[in-house]
Amino acid sequence: MMSPDNNISAGLNLQKGTRLADRYLIQDAISNSSLSTIYRARDLHFPNIIKLVAVKELINPATDSQVQEMNIGKFERQANLLATLTHPAIPRVLDYFTQGKHSYLVFEFVHGETLESILGKSVGYLPEDVVIQWAIGLCEVLQYLHTHQPEPIIFQNLKPANVMLNQHGQLILIDFGIATSFQNEVAGDMESQQGYLPPEHIQGEVNASVDIYSLGATIHHLLSGGDPRATSQLPVDQRSISRINPDISPELEEIVDKALQYSPSDRYQSAEEMKSALLGFIGRSDSRQLTPQYDAVFPIAENAIQPIWTYVCDDEIRGTATCDRGIVYFGSYDKHLYALNIESGKLLWKYFADGGIVSKPAIVDDSVFFGSEDHRLHVISARSGSLQWTYYTDGPVRSSPFAAHGHLFIGSDDAAVHAINIRGGRGIWKTETDGEIRSSPYVTEDSVFIGNETGELYCLDFRGGIKWRFKAKRAITSSPTVTDNLVLFASLDARIYALDLKTGVQVWTFGMDKGSISTLYVADGLAFTGAIDGNIYCVSLSSAKEVWRFSTGHQVTGSPIIHNDGLYCGSVDGYLYCLDHQTGQLHWKFKTDKPITATPAVFGDIILIGSTDKRFYALPVKALH
Repeated sequence: MMSPDNNISAGLNLQKGTRLADRYLIQDAISNSSLSTIYRARDLHFPNIIKLVAVKELINPATDSQVQEMNIGKFERQANLLATLTHPAIPRVLDYFTQGKHSYLVFEFVHGETLESILGKSVGYLPEDVVIQWAIGLCEVLQYLHTHQPEPIIFQNLKPANVMLNQHGQLILIDFGIATSFQNEVAGDMESQQGYLPPEHIQGEVNASVDIYSLGATIHHLLSGGDPRATSQLPVDQRSISRINPDISPELEEIVDKALQYSPSDRYQSAEEMKSALLGFIGRSDSRQLTPQYDAVFPIAENAIQPIWTYVCDDEIRGTATCDRGIVYFGSYDKHLYALNIESGKLLWKYFADGGIVSKPAIVDDSVFFGSEDHRLHVISARSGSLQWTYYTDGPVRSSPFAAHGHLFIGSDDAAVHAINIRGGRGIWKTETDGEIRSSPYVTEDSVFIGNETGELYCLDFRGGIKWRFKAKRAITSSPTVTDNLVLFASLDARIYALDLKTGVQVWTFGMDKGSISTLYVADGLAFTGAIDGNIYCVSLSSAKEVWRFSTGHQVTGSPIIHNDGLYCGSVDGYLYCLDHQTGQLHWKFKTDKPITATPAVFGDIILIGSTDKRFYALPVKALH
């Protein structure tokens, strides 16, 4: 549900590695209070995948055995009530049980970030329009709870720390451990909720108006940045938002003030009524296309990511750029290779080939090497763009060159791997395969690895001899990556393969929903790739199991890269995405006008990407934390 707090480990009942109910393997504590702790755990009933759950541990403080039994009965009634909830903003209850004086609720795990965390990271105040959308979404889920049958439910735990924005931009209520039915009881540990609860709650009143007040306090906190629990300030219902944040609209402040009225009769009488007031303020009659889905580009809004510069070509940019010494080189389907100044976007030169260029350029000394659909490997001057030499193959060259050991290695649609002398352009050898080669080679100290369109992965020696080959079920357009004595690649057969570097024996595979032509990026013991199912996958190299996946709006045919903590990857939906590479949480996304099939490049604090909208973009790197 959220990142673990490193300061809460002392005094916890369940330590990391504890197996609970012979099913849930405790990984970390997420949060705790005097009466409860929430843990992240793995559900061991799913051995072939990593299925995470959130486990809430509640302590039964009673010493009398009869009272303990009464408390357990109440817990079970509440758990059964929560299990009846079906709403996209509410995590599903998966299990519940009691062991001794401890009762446990098991929820589905939510990947995302709390509104409290987002507020803490934001520079300045959160945008008013964003907070209004969140408020409308919260009204909808509260209305669902308050009108739930057979028993209405009062959340009475609403605050920014208990609202998450998941990786798809949906609001999720978390920590239902103290939710109760319409009864004159106060459940659980309420200390951390003080300031968000109305005065009548102290006298034990629990009704829908309690949640209306808490929602008002939550919106006040998000708009003003002032914590309602701060004892050094006036109570939240006596603080003017506009005095703190003068950009807030007076009409919105009136809505928040009404929700925070001292007397319940002066507040909105239902969440639906408050939602109608918010919709009226923004000139809408309903919330369609507003909730429950939002842009999860926070704390950086989508329109906050603006290009440093753009350059317009005459046709689509499908290939990946290369950066070197302050210059970015990339090809286009207008048959040109371009050289631009990275800082300014100024054109330095462009070189004309006789075919479209999707090959990623390689730079060696003062030479730029790239393939073209005109069947040739071109070698031109990095300084002037003038031709130095060319090498002909018998088919379009969509593979990218790899320079190593004084040679250039490249594949072609002529089904051959070519080794070429890097200085004079003389062919040293070529090895025929059984299919077109659009994969790019990876070269180690003694081997060349490359895939082809018939699904074969070749390991060649430096004379072009085949050391071993491996057969997948469909094409290997993905380029191989080598790490820790493993060769990694994806296939259109919907699998990621890890092979032994020396023998080609399969070590493990990982199944995706659909095939992939994306090249894997490896960092921190994790492998990242895209797939035509629209997902970006993160897979553990040690366990071969999924760590997270992020769903884009269309196929992912380019490849991800990582810079600092950010994972950058384009999609055919036209967006460039920036994710936290450890969690898969969306940090921001940038919209181009057409599909992105290229892989981003990075130079300093600039991300560079081409799009099929014919534009090449230079974007600023934004810090994730």
